[in-house]
Amino acid sequence: MIQPKRLIAAGGTLLCALGIGYFMQSGETAPAGKPQHQAQAVNAASMVANASATNEVELNGVTLTSAAPVLPSATEPAVLPDSLVVNAALRDDIPLADMPAEEATPKLACEYNLTANAEAAAMVRLSLAAPCMINEKFTLHHNGMMFTQVTDANGSVEFSVPALSENAVFIVAFANGEGAVANVTVSSLEYYDRAVVQWKGQSGIQVHALEYGSEYGQEGHVWADTPRDQSSAALGQGGFLTQLGAADVDNAMLAEVYTFPSSVAKRSGDIVMSVEAEITQANCGRDVEAQSIQKTAEGSLKTQDLVLAMPDCSSVGDFLMLKNLLNDLKIAGN
Repeated sequence: MIQPKRLIAAGGTLLCALGIGYFMQSGETAPAGKPQHQAQAVNAASMVANASATNEVELNGVTLTSAAPVLPSATEPAVLPDSLVVNAALRDDIPLADMPAEEATPKLACEYNLTANAEAAAMVRLSLAAPCMINEKFTLHHNGMMFTQVTDANGSVEFSVPALSENAVFIVAFANGEGAVANVTVSSLEYYDRAVVQWKGQSGIQVHALEYGSEYGQEGHVWADTPRDQSSAALGQGGFLTQLGAADVDNAMLAEVYTFPSSVAKRSGDIVMSVEAEITQANCGRDVEAQSIQKTAEGSLKTQDLVLAMPDCSSVGDFLMLKNLLNDLKIAGN
């Protein structure tokens, strides 16, 4: 189907073509002389030349017109609905969802609770509860004795400590400066001698006690591998060794405490005390620092500091014996 626009364009072209043919045919039948269309061209050129020469062009019969803007017709206002729009969520037939329960405001303060209870053989059972200190290390202080301990996943820990004074005071100190204090009366302390050796890090230090002339490896040899427990001292049969501190913590403060029931011992004799330091890859070729605290049955405390220059690493596996850091015990049997 032929489009209307195309028909109009074609018709216009046809009329122009017919017109051109007419003028061409008229030119062929014109009399001899100057052609008519050439004369018109000369007249037009002549008029342009004359206008250029005079620079004056007179216009007559000009009528001024203007096109005023036409404003759009005023639109009718929109017709609002007669009924109000109701939010679907406010309709009575749509139930509202239950609102979430209000959560309790968390407590910002942290409570530290330390309790102390006296046990047999002048030992004290400590219980620490610090819920906001989960898996945190702290330092336990008692009469100059110090060691590192760590809370569990609940912020709690329990452990036993040999008392060094009858009116025993124990202090827990965390790295943030917070902590707790507990005290307890240890009335049985007067019956026991105690020797403490404490150090920091992997020093290789060990406390050894040879009871009643025993040799290394025999039944009376008390040290970390054969520590015994407090029942042997409570019955007056012999001493026992307590290891204090979290040895798996880097650069922790550790201690070993030997306890002997001097006033209730079943036998008389000597207890030879010594401190040994094993040369290891961790301590070879450097200085090792330690401190001893020795309590007699009379209640006095004697403290000594030690700085030990360890041999080079070619001596790894050997031991150094320090016999003068602790005093031997002379026991009078009962």
